[in-house]
Amino acid sequence: MRIPLTKYGWPEVVVFPAIQLMAMVIVLLARPRSSSVWGIIVVESILAAVLLWTVSFFRDPERTVPADKNLLLAPADGKITDIEVVQELDYIKGSALRIGVFLSIFDVHINRAPCNVRVEKITCKKGGYKNAMNPDAGRVNESNDLHLIRTDSPNDRLIVRQICGAIARRIVCEAGEGQELTCGQRFGMIKFGSRTELYVPARKDVKCLIKIGDKVKAGLSPLVKYQLCQD
Repeated sequence: MRIPLTKYGWPEVVVFPAIQLMAMVIVLLARPRSSSVWGIIVVESILAAVLLWTVSFFRDPERTVPADKNLLLAPADGKITDIEVVQELDYIKGSALRIGVFLSIFDVHINRAPCNVRVEKITCKKGGYKNAMNPDAGRVNESNDLHLIRTDSPNDRLIVRQICGAIARRIVCEAGEGQELTCGQRFGMIKFGSRTELYVPARKDVKCLIKIGDKVKAGLSPLVKYQLCQD
């Protein structure tokens, strides 16, 4: 039976809870005799809540990916914060629809492939740690770009950008250049709280299916549909 916690969380999923459990024991055993019972209960409750959140942050639920090859699925769980057409001249080489997903500290943080793709190139960029809800975060923050090409028709170039936020300071990406990923396949995560962006060529046959404020789930929620493609 698969434990629903991500391998990307080791060693945090062991070390952090161990430290928190130790702190709970110390508070219980080393408390002054004059301390209030309710005070101890409050402290222990806070520590227990932090412990549960730490474990839940690294949860990794199984998901059944939609079979429609005309769909581009969300690469991350979270809230759609911005949708706009930008000029992406380095890889897509033209107008691109950029969709930004903000991941709060309570969302599942696993990143997944938006469709069947081949990884052409991976580019890491140093930067700052602006609030990940800010659309400018993708431009100025530390990030990791996966340059992808669809292995189904049309063979469009796509970009998935993993972006650090004010709290998130570590990007995990286990994908490698030349590797093929299936739709919805896990390839990494960002610790703790972050932003993920999807770039797709902006054309008449590319229809955006979501709006700002929508909640989406990686590997489940359609963001874009190719209207003229045939299965």
